[in-house]
Amino acid sequence: MPTFTAFATIGDRDDAETLAELIEDLDPAPYGVGVFEIEDGSERWEIGAYFLERPNDVVLDLLAAAHGATAFVISELPETDWVAHVRRELTPVVAGRFFVYGSHDADKVPEDSVPLLIEAAMAFGTGHHGTTLGCLTALDRLDREGLRAEKVVDIGCGTAVLAMAAAKIWPGTVLASDIDPVAVETALANVRANGLEGRVICVEAAGFAAEPLLAAAPFDLIFANILKAPLIALAPDMGRHCAPGGHVILSGILNEQADEVVAAYIAQGFATASRESFGDWTTLVMRR
Repeated sequence: MPTFTAFATIGDRDDAETLAELIEDLDPAPYGVGVFEIEDGSERWEIGAYFLERPNDVVLDLLAAAHGATAFVISELPETDWVAHVRRELTPVVAGRFFVYGSHDADKVPEDSVPLLIEAAMAFGTGHHGTTLGCLTALDRLDREGLRAEKVVDIGCGTAVLAMAAAKIWPGTVLASDIDPVAVETALANVRANGLEGRVICVEAAGFAAEPLLAAAPFDLIFANILKAPLIALAPDMGRHCAPGGHVILSGILNEQADEVVAAYIAQGFATASRESFGDWTTLVMRR
């Protein structure tokens, strides 16, 4: 069965979400519509839709023009065995002692590693992206340097891979939060798959705005692998909720954006402990 995609970009999130809602009412109807911030510093948003029948080009063009979006680019995707494709492409990831793998690679887990089972179908945060790789590498380095964080939280947790990594190497409970309820469900599924029920607690929250997080603060270690703008917006809360001497591991930052993020955290009483690039992305460790 063929699959058709339609993609356009626009400069405002609200306009993008409005356009996405209108696309959902088209005939033929899409079986999936999403809105994503483009991670290139342009502050533009992408609207993507997937169809089982070719969408009406004229209607899409009219909607795009009416809302100030670029014209939709429509493509037909070849039929693909995506499960087989993912298994070929997503090989295990090694970040220090951490070994991130899918169940199809369970026989490859080294005996001396800290294994983290993340299925590719579980979306954001499989460990293959430079941001997740950077955070895991930073965590491994801090642990080897002697850090033993008792209170840990992962803000914008996605798959909860970072929260689970901390729970695997240190005792105690780790908190994980995400604003997206689908991400929270994904995180819960991964926690169960890794046998960490009761060790990693997942909650739906924007930033620190949830009672379990507020009650547990201040934290010895905070992960935030999101994007530049929310990281800067969170800086004051990070300063309030990070314990003196505590660390924050920050990523989702393009290399050219790192100085701006560093400045925002220095203004809140943090100092740079480490800064490392992984491809186009920078991971920062800041100490309060």
